[in-house]
Amino acid sequence: MNEKSMIRDLTQGSVTRLLLIFSFPLLLSNLLQTVYNMVDMVVIGQFVGKAGLSAVSIGGDVMHLTLFLAMGFANAGQVLLSQYIGAGNHKRVRGTIGTMFTLILGAALVLTVFGVFFLNTFLHLMNTPQECYKETWDYAITCILGMVFMYGYNLVSAILRGMGDSKRPFLFIAVATIVNLILDLVFVALFKLGPFGAALATVIGQAVSFIWAIIYLYRRRESFGFDFRPESFRIDREVLPRLIKLGLPMCLQSAAISISMLFVNSYINSYGVVAVAVTGVGNRLGAITAVVTNALSTAGSSMVGQNIGAEKYDRVPRIIGVSFAIDMAFALLLSLLTVFFPRAIFGLFNSEPEVLDMAMTYIPVAVLLYIGFGMRSPFFALINGCGNAKLNLCVGLLDGVICRVGLALLMGVALNMGIMGFWLGNAFAGYVPFFIGGVYFLTGWWKTNKLVRES
Repeated sequence: MNEKSMIRDLTQGSVTRLLLIFSFPLLLSNLLQTVYNMVDMVVIGQFVGKAGLSAVSIGGDVMHLTLFLAMGFANAGQVLLSQYIGAGNHKRVRGTIGTMFTLILGAALVLTVFGVFFLNTFLHLMNTPQECYKETWDYAITCILGMVFMYGYNLVSAILRGMGDSKRPFLFIAVATIVNLILDLVFVALFKLGPFGAALATVIGQAVSFIWAIIYLYRRRESFGFDFRPESFRIDREVLPRLIKLGLPMCLQSAAISISMLFVNSYINSYGVVAVAVTGVGNRLGAITAVVTNALSTAGSSMVGQNIGAEKYDRVPRIIGVSFAIDMAFALLLSLLTVFFPRAIFGLFNSEPEVLDMAMTYIPVAVLLYIGFGMRSPFFALINGCGNAKLNLCVGLLDGVICRVGLALLMGVALNMGIMGFWLGNAFAGYVPFFIGGVYFLTGWWKTNKLVRES
């Protein structure tokens, strides 16, 4: 669906139909992204064992933290693009793209240097078990050195989605997934490179995806209105303040959630490699729910942004309602599968008896995670789509710092519930965005937050 037809349908067509059409490629893209992330865990768990599984789990947590700038500013840029497109301001569309490239890729280079120098300190703070310390370092340092490709993929995908194209990001991640899967089997199963091989496969897959995406944008530079000349990458002084105003709270929100999860996981890591392995698998299972919820949230965010830019406020409640219904249906389905077939599901990653035995105690936590994803996702679409930076930051701080850390310490330490307390504290914190976003939606305050009204 091209940019013009997307805007026309948003103002005239069926919002329900458009949400499903626009989110379907995102759903497939997120599904492949989840498969992409899970491949490492499955291959390592089957061919290396629980120590390798723990290394990938902790190393993955480190990488998730370093992506906070990419996710924050890429999502902010997507919202700005959608609203500028809705308002018909093509000059600012070009300025937004150039500013995003310079800011996001520059941040990737800075974080790469920072990550290389402070990785050992960070792994010690994470209470990384000695049994998997070397493997964790190998995995994390390889991913850090390939960070520019991960940032680049998020950047290009945000640009395309902000302009109404959700199909190309799906194709890009499909290629990355296939490359990653093949190289995982070659590096880990055949050459026995362990977690390092899994990380190398991930970086190469992301690099192929990013390079292909750049070539696609360059060949179609006239239709995108961005010519890729050096001067086009200059910071747009009109766009930058808005990008920072919206993106910084998103970055802080993402960082707060990631840091709080790392804080909780540092306690979990002290319970040994079995606990780390189970937690890592549980987080990957939670990511399956995010396949649907993030697709609908991203699609809904762009649609909300374009509707607000075009001042079609009556479309927004239906976007939120349809998204909520689909999210919850999928979360409930996955909950039933986990409850009735737990050993089969966890066994896909690792079949060692001690891992499966502990995994059985994780089942109620998994269900809470699934439902939490489904309930909060539509309201993230609303908050991000209307560009409410302050509320975004508020949600991040409450969810990430106060509730997740507070509940984990209360249940895991004060109430002496052990690892179950830390698991439950993390799960319950995920419901905060639902309550805050629900109040924001019902009061109608979102109607007053048109980010590019003055343009």
